[in-house]
Amino acid sequence: MKTDITPVAVELYFIPVETRVPLKFGPETLTSVICARVRMTVADSAGKKAIGWGETPLSVQWAWPSDLAYQLRCETMQLFCQQLAHAWTYFDQPGHPMEIGHAFLDSLLDDLLNKLNTQRGEQSEPMPHLAALICCSAFDIALHDAFGQLLERPTYSTYNREFMNADLARYLTPAQDVDFSFAGKFPQDFLIYPPAPTLPAWHLVGGMDPLSEADLTGTEPNDGYPVLLHNWIKHDGLTCLKVKLRGNDPAWDYDRLVKVGKIAVDYNVQHLSSDFNCTVTDPEYVNQILDRLKMEHPQIHQLILYVEQPFPYDLPANRIDVHSVSQRKELFMDESAHNWKLVRLGRDLGWTGVALKTCKTQTGALLSLCWAKAHSMPLMVQDLTNPMLAQIPHVLLAAHAQTIMGVETNAMQFYPAASDPEAAVHPGLYQRRNGQVDLATINGPGFGYRLNKINRKLPPPAACFNR
Repeated sequence: MKTDITPVAVELYFIPVETRVPLKFGPETLTSVICARVRMTVADSAGKKAIGWGETPLSVQWAWPSDLAYQLRCETMQLFCQQLAHAWTYFDQPGHPMEIGHAFLDSLLDDLLNKLNTQRGEQSEPMPHLAALICCSAFDIALHDAFGQLLERPTYSTYNREFMNADLARYLTPAQDVDFSFAGKFPQDFLIYPPAPTLPAWHLVGGMDPLSEADLTGTEPNDGYPVLLHNWIKHDGLTCLKVKLRGNDPAWDYDRLVKVGKIAVDYNVQHLSSDFNCTVTDPEYVNQILDRLKMEHPQIHQLILYVEQPFPYDLPANRIDVHSVSQRKELFMDESAHNWKLVRLGRDLGWTGVALKTCKTQTGALLSLCWAKAHSMPLMVQDLTNPMLAQIPHVLLAAHAQTIMGVETNAMQFYPAASDPEAAVHPGLYQRRNGQVDLATINGPGFGYRLNKINRKLPPPAACFNR
């Protein structure tokens, strides 16, 4: 099509962010993060150019759980981002962003990852595919934004036959037990238009978050933001709480759910979810906690809307039958849902829902969304503690996806000051009011960042390539 584009230049920036309070991921604790921000220039067949932006926090502890030193893992992901900047600049595959993004993921990403791991040597622990997806996502998001900028229209208005060269049948295959065809279908057919103007916001109750005065150590920040959970609920009008659990300590996990649940009941919270952090290997671990909760605290049990990713995220290597869990509560894939093929495998094993993340690429998230909706699997859009620009494509995906309930959004808990320049333009996205985030300020072409209004000074680029 005449609207087909090709990347022609890429700039990569690394923005360091410090947390105000620690965030626990399984056995590790996050106190800082590097955000990768990408500026991508694209051109159409007539030579017209436009610039798009994408951003993703390189959440090392989430993407690459390991005993390896954090700094080594972080530097490896940054190195891979620099290699991706070169690869994206010279990726000569014209098309719609869905087509380019899919081609890059399908034909190049794993080759680049294998090359990186080979360079690091056989004695080094290989960087996992999930970490590679996170690194790639900032480039893929920038590509989608640039396409909208070039056409001077919102990117979400381009996911249709007017701009795409092929329907979803090129990319997706339905399950054998479903009478469905992706022929003639485009992402637009599975998205909500117009998008939801506001979304219920899920608050993350981290494993180290204090629940009562007795939990305070005296080292908590005094920066005007709440610390205790009930103060967060009152301050932001919260109605949805996601509870981080350990997954290897049933007594602690049960006690944590009860404690958070009692606060939820006292403050009229409507929904809970439980996140076991990929550390469970036996479904009975989850079943026993849910069954005990149902018997001893039925009101808290009823508040649990879904259970998130208890089991190891390498699904092909851990083919655990989880039907017994999903018969009790909706069971959502998160880390396991790298792509739609793994969603298909998860469905076979008993998973019932999919938690989407833009940090696995906009392209991949949309393809998983379409496959899941075609198979009547409910959706959530989960956070990677997205600050700054990363928050905007994140909430846009949720607004167009028709999730089971709102969107998880917690950057304002852990590093609110990081997003001050963006919050000056989009206040409703970086502060939760009445339990909601407000998308009203997102407008204009691409992802509606309105970058010309955002007063942020970037560091020198870590990589810069031009064709």
